Amino acid sequence: MSCGCKTSGDSAHSCGPKKTASGCENVNTCGNSYKLSVFDWLSNINNPAPNRCDFVEVRFKNDRKSFYKNVNNIPLHIGSVVTVESSPGHDVGVVSLTGELVKIQMKKKRFSEESALKIYRQSNQKDIEVWQEVRKKEDTVKIEARKIAHRLGLEMKVTDVEYQGDASKVTFYYTADNRIDFRQLIKDYAAAFRTKIDMKQIGFRQEAAKVGGIGSCGRELCCSTWLTDFRSVNTNVARYQQLSINPQKLAGQCGKLKCCLNYELDSYLDALHDFPPSSTTLETEKGRAFCIKIDVFKKKMWFAYVDSSIAWYDFDIDLVKKLISKNKRGEKALPLEELKQPDPSFQSIDLIQENNVDRFEKKKSRNRNNNNNNNKPNNNNSQQNQGQRKNRPEKSENPNSQAGNRQPKPQQPQQKVQKTQPERTEVSDSADKKPAKKNFKKKYPPKKDRNA
Repeated sequence: MSCGCKTSGDSAHSCGPKKTASGCENVNTCGNSYKLSVFDWLSNINNPAPNRCDFVEVRFKNDRKSFYKNVNNIPLHIGSVVTVESSPGHDVGVVSLTGELVKIQMKKKRFSEESALKIYRQSNQKDIEVWQEVRKKEDTVKIEARKIAHRLGLEMKVTDVEYQGDASKVTFYYTADNRIDFRQLIKDYAAAFRTKIDMKQIGFRQEAAKVGGIGSCGRELCCSTWLTDFRSVNTNVARYQQLSINPQKLAGQCGKLKCCLNYELDSYLDALHDFPPSSTTLETEKGRAFCIKIDVFKKKMWFAYVDSSIAWYDFDIDLVKKLISKNKRGEKALPLEELKQPDPSFQSIDLIQENNVDRFEKKKSRNRNNNNNNNKPNNNNSQQNQGQRKNRPEKSENPNSQAGNRQPKPQQPQQKVQKTQPERTEVSDSADKKPAKKNFKKKYPPKKDRNA
């Protein structure tokens, strides 16, 4: 048997450290899906037989790992499910590292070879079935254990439950601020679960490593993916990096200071060697000035007067060093206002216009103007067509009947139209003027004379 996933059928199969899109379907048993995975960069190199390493790193649930001795020289690889020695009975785990890198890890963790337990065999089908059955019961056992602890009034939190491979022992991991009396608790657990009980107290960081989660950076927690050792973090780390001492921002999911504060600490300490001490004071002609703020990236220091600390003035560290040396000679520096050089103004151009609120309205107005411009030639053409239609004579079958119904008063504007447009009379001799009056009346009706 190999890693127990459905993609493997022989002992030569190894899912390895690579993660693919399909992956192995069994997350609990496959060596491809566990936390704190190890990449064996010496896997393709064949070591000589005399220098062969007989120790193997075996991983159990979450981040629990240990080193075992391969006494029977079983051909093992990353992802192999093995049955190892335990107390009492045996346990089942997954091989996470083999070869020469195991010696380096043992030396790093100061693991003695004499205390290493043995590997019995590669797990058979019966061992894996029992192991998977007890792994499925861990969630319900954890909920029941929390209920029992709450009923007894113990101030503790059961974080995780881990069954041994042969179901002969169950380990409860818990966190607590104070000391807990387990005498009655262990009796109730033994009566409820019918197995040997083992209690282990862990810290809040170890709890976050076992539970896992997403940090404030948007990525998975470092302690649950690759971080193996937890170094101490104090508030001085935040002060060196010029961070505000805000517990809500500096604390992680475990409630302690974030481990990532140590990642860039060495770079900040190297950069601060060029800076004068933050307690530097400058003697100026206007008065004494003290340092308020330091910018490591821009290499600047902000100063303000002791009497009026409202106005801040930033200077480069080279200028500050010159002023300090000048004060050591007993000379006073110029006022901060005169030493401050105006910053060159850069006019930024917002090409995308993200900050402009009226950017959508401008687009609408442009579209309207374009539509109006497109419609203008059409209107001119329509006016020309209308003018041509007006100039054309229209024949009427009964002109006398229309003339009989007309009143003599609207003849005055008709004469004006004839004066302004004399071309209508020269169109044709056969056409009568009365049909033109009809068309003129429809399009442009004559105004009524109020004085009439």
